[in-house]
Amino acid sequence: MTPQDPGVYISPAQMYEEVRGLSAAVSRIEAKIDGIFDETKDIRGDVSDHENRLRTLESTVWRAAGGAAVLGAGAGVLAQYLFR
Repeated sequence: MTPQDPGVYISPAQMYEEVRGLSAAVSRIEAKIDGIFDETKDIRGDVSDHENRLRTLESTVWRAAGGAAVLGAGAGVLAQYLFR
């Protein structure tokens, strides 16, 4: 028979200290993750607001382009009428 390996003995006090250290590390990680979540909420709100402003601006540009086309066509007709 081969003798059994006695292994490594970890006392309850050592185990307790290790668990306490692990708990502190997890708490720090949770705090950092909560901070990241708070930042991403702000970013999502900013992106949504930015998209709304871009849509409004795009709508205004299309209206202005349409108005310019109408005015240009009207000016062309008026010019033909005046220069006859």
